[in-house]
Amino acid sequence: MPGFRYVLTNEDSGKPLKAIVKEQFAFSSRLMSKLRRAGLIKVNGENTANWIGLKPGDVVTVDMPEERSEFPPEDIPVDVIYEDEYILVVNKQPGIVVHPTKGNPCHTLLNGVMKKILDDAKDEDGNIDEAKIYKIRLVNRLDMNTSGLLIIAKNPYVQADLVKQMSSSMVKRYIALNEGIILEDSGIIDLPLGRPDENEVERWVVPVEEGGQDSLTQYRVLKRYSCPHSMVYGSEAAGGVIEEKLIDGYTLTELKLETGRTHQIRIHTAAMGHPVVGDHLYCHGDPFEYRRVYGDPRPPLTGEKGPRMETNPEVVSWIMERQALHAFSLDFIHPISGEEMHFEADLPNDFKNALKLISEPSGGSSNEHT
Repeated sequence: MPGFRYVLTNEDSGKPLKAIVKEQFAFSSRLMSKLRRAGLIKVNGENTANWIGLKPGDVVTVDMPEERSEFPPEDIPVDVIYEDEYILVVNKQPGIVVHPTKGNPCHTLLNGVMKKILDDAKDEDGNIDEAKIYKIRLVNRLDMNTSGLLIIAKNPYVQADLVKQMSSSMVKRYIALNEGIILEDSGIIDLPLGRPDENEVERWVVPVEEGGQDSLTQYRVLKRYSCPHSMVYGSEAAGGVIEEKLIDGYTLTELKLETGRTHQIRIHTAAMGHPVVGDHLYCHGDPFEYRRVYGDPRPPLTGEKGPRMETNPEVVSWIMERQALHAFSLDFIHPISGEEMHFEADLPNDFKNALKLISEPSGGSSNEHT
């Protein structure tokens, strides 16, 4: 695993090692303590006390601790968008959980990444170079049924830097297909979000004074589709069909997150009356109010306080079986090189097929926003 290196200049003369490391590498206090305890900070190849004054030409090196993930490797496709010594950017396919949990210990994207790491570390004879093994550190996360760009950091410094950027300068853009025609060409959704029930995965709009967190989403319309259709509210599990609502069409939107709350886009668009197509949690608006009135159409919990892992029996959309949400664009500064990084990921096939269905003459006509 690559480390960090700095050669002192005349301006650094007399500065103690601790000051040089703090100025040049900006490690967190937690990481600094970990590196010192492990003896990974050196001057000219030797361990040196933090208070010792250094001279021009001295070489300070910092090695990252050797850590590795222990996820069982599985032959799961990993669509690599970019990779270097410090970061891995992948395009996550829909329908797969990102990381192992108590409810999903295997068959996740990170099980596939673990296999990729081990395969990449093998030489021609099948021997593994341990120096090429790293601990998988997620920078961002996506819901199981959301597709798109994910960043994995290969050391704790890079992860900390990118996580910090997520709350400030990183730009995350999504493509969504929403129910109904959104009339405004662009706008900002400013609604605080919270978790009304700690035993449920759903969130909803919650006033700040009641624990809601400020949440901002920018959106702009890309296309409008004149495609009248109906949404069936309810299911056999909830006691039969409850309501059939007529919808005038669909709207393709680009959304930019100013904050990164769980389910933010899904909740914000549902709250404005235009839920993401195929989103079984928020297709009715407030899920808690819906359950209060109609009961819970979802399968029972599979474990104590665990998530509902089975497929929801409720058919939400005839054009797409999962929420039509794709994290298509990322912009950030590379933590090591300082380079401006920009990545995009094409829409997956199921999303493209849904757009094709509503664009065809039998399905509807599109009104492209210009």
